[in-house]
Amino acid sequence: MRRKHQDKGHIVHSFDEDLNTLASVIIEMGGIAETQLSDAIKSVGTLDYALAEKVVGRDQRLDKLEIEVDAAAIKILAQRQPMAEDLRQVVTALKIAHMVERIGDYSKNIAKRATILSTLPPLESQQNIPRMGQIAQKLLKDVLDAYIERNADQAIDVWQRDRELDEVCESVFREIQHGMAQDSKYIASGTHVLFMAQSIERIGDYTTNIAEMVYFLVNGEPLIELRPKGDWTTMASTESNSVSTSDSDT
Repeated sequence: MRRKHQDKGHIVHSFDEDLNTLASVIIEMGGIAETQLSDAIKSVGTLDYALAEKVVGRDQRLDKLEIEVDAAAIKILAQRQPMAEDLRQVVTALKIAHMVERIGDYSKNIAKRATILSTLPPLESQQNIPRMGQIAQKLLKDVLDAYIERNADQAIDVWQRDRELDEVCESVFREIQHGMAQDSKYIASGTHVLFMAQSIERIGDYTTNIAEMVYFLVNGEPLIELRPKGDWTTMASTESNSVSTSDSDT
């Protein structure tokens, strides 16, 4: 009888280790994504080609870690058959891993366009990209902290603050439009700045999605309150499609 209790304790401990390992990979991914975003934004402000290239080259690490999360989560689901909070930990890890990987993709796209901008006439409004990036960086840091600390209140705070980023994006978009209209030589650079702004806005959206998953993880129910969104992305998409048919984010 005592041996059965010992075996059960070992199984529980092993299960906890599996969940902790899963969470640790998510945290590692988050750290990489923060660095990727920071360096991508920095490369825009400084037109640092070498730094932008580093961002592009490091992106594969996030892809590999997402695959690790997928494999670990599937193993846990198959072998442990978790329930309640344990199941939420596995499900949220799967979803957050994907969101963090996408943030890495958008950071890579920003870095790619930074290398192109270094060869084009500078558009004054491109200096707003670092300002937007700083807001997105803060949102990302705070939502990752909320995940680590299982802090639902902080997650809600991030979820609500994304509106600030939307408003800045709308302002920058209008400035880009104005600059491109004033002088046709800025159309090429303006197009790239526009897509950068869109990428940063998408990163903000992913931080709010992560915030929703943290809330679900902690409380066991979805965050259903509607968060107001600006309508600038619809306008940006329409305008950008008129000058470019595609923008790869992989």
